[in-house]
Amino acid sequence: MKHFLLIPLFCFAALFTSAQNQNVSNGVVFDGEPFLAVNPTNSQHIVVAWLGWKLNNKIVIKTRTSFDAGQTWSTTTFIPHAASTYTSADPSLAFDSNGNLFLSYIDHSETPIAGGVYLSKSIDGGLNWGTPVEVINVNADVNQYPIDRPWIGIDNSGGANDGNIYITTMSPNRVGPTAPFHPYFMRSTNSGASFQPYQYLDATNWLAGNLISQPMPTPAVGANGTFYAVYPSFLVSQSFFAQYIIASSTDGGNNFNYNTVFTTSSAANDSLAKGGYLLRTNPADVNHLAFFYIDNTYQELDIFMRESLDAGSTWSSATKVNDDPISNNRMQDLVWADFDTDGDLIVTWRDRRNAPDSTYMVSSEIYGAVRWKDSTNFSANFAITDSSISYNNVLAQNGNDFMCVNMQNDSICVVWGDTRNGFLNIWFQKIDLASGATFITDLANDIKPISLYPNPTQNLMTIDFGDNELTTASYQLINLLGEVIEQKTITTSKIRLNISNYPTGNYLLKFTNTKGSKVMRLVKK
Repeated sequence: MKHFLLIPLFCFAALFTSAQNQNVSNGVVFDGEPFLAVNPTNSQHIVVAWLGWKLNNKIVIKTRTSFDAGQTWSTTTFIPHAASTYTSADPSLAFDSNGNLFLSYIDHSETPIAGGVYLSKSIDGGLNWGTPVEVINVNADVNQYPIDRPWIGIDNSGGANDGNIYITTMSPNRVGPTAPFHPYFMRSTNSGASFQPYQYLDATNWLAGNLISQPMPTPAVGANGTFYAVYPSFLVSQSFFAQYIIASSTDGGNNFNYNTVFTTSSAANDSLAKGGYLLRTNPADVNHLAFFYIDNTYQELDIFMRESLDAGSTWSSATKVNDDPISNNRMQDLVWADFDTDGDLIVTWRDRRNAPDSTYMVSSEIYGAVRWKDSTNFSANFAITDSSISYNNVLAQNGNDFMCVNMQNDSICVVWGDTRNGFLNIWFQKIDLASGATFITDLANDIKPISLYPNPTQNLMTIDFGDNELTTASYQLINLLGEVIEQKTITTSKIRLNISNYPTGNYLLKFTNTKGSKVMRLVKK
């Protein structure tokens, strides 16, 4: 595709970002770990999954679908738990070449330890989901609990293993797995109806080792059907330095070959939080792989990329993607990336170049850079969020803040979590990089903004339901035990709520009408 000058393009994009930003989910209790998939045969078809709070259901996986490129969205679908005592996490989405959509996720309990990784299939684009299939059980590998951070990849090559579904996992850091540690590999050859027993993805001379308790594999499937995964390793008998290793299989996971991506004198990152890493394959060149990671080469965390042009056998030196000044003492993290079908590349991350200091707990923005297929350099970095987002301590918890990007036909779709309204919400933006047109919206629900004031208060609080439809509207006041302590029908756009007789503390106000529900927090002083 032909591309034009970048500087006017991104100024244009920035203007539209500022004008189009909408926040229609103000007050949602919790939404985190978003993942996005765009149908490869229909760029108008977008599905987003995330985890969120649901009354009496702990944390569940939620999904929404758009068939018009993000202009309108379906109502929220909730993925039921495999058992009532379970809680969910880590959604990951992928389409197959027939337009079927697959969702992998964790559903489990820690006391007692039960559950596993599950896969659900949707044949209607994410509006409805089939019965979950167990991919791997939490007790499949004794004392290892190999169900953390399941990533999904599907072979859409049209070759011998077309339709194979691959899922990788690792052990968690919460229940004390024992050394040696391993990355895990599971596969389905029957469109997700069942999965073969797990395999260790590492092998003799290419072991993850005893020091990295979470050697997370990041998988990708090439246009020719080759499966790849990169995982960290630190075992002195193999290398005096920590290293990233790439495993590849051309026969659907029966046999693997191994190479080193690079070694580092600092310990490899063994945590999902903030400093994850990512492997991507170029659909336009089966030999072209790109690996993205966070590194402190310049005494602060920056976004780096290394590439292979020979299917992972050898790798380039590092390219710094973020273009803020070297050694400016500002931290970047939360990297994600994607190729489109003709080889254009987008990289996105959380950026703190405009923050007041070098710490993690400062304001941030989501930034991006594009490298067109006919260029060797990345564009000037551009902001994806329309403003700087203040820090909130919910971001300090593992995995809550996350982002994902997909690129098709010179357009990018991005989802991320941020706390601009005091809560962690899921935001979506679509940018046409050729025209600068943008669209941003909050995906958490369809309810328009509702105001609570003063909040906190000792007695009377005004609730302004704004432009929300009030036909069959009602509210519930819920304590943090999940008990409904007050429930009333709403007939006017403003009401006065008297909470003087309730104990001091936090409460939830649940508003419901024909469009759905919104849950907001209020505080009794």
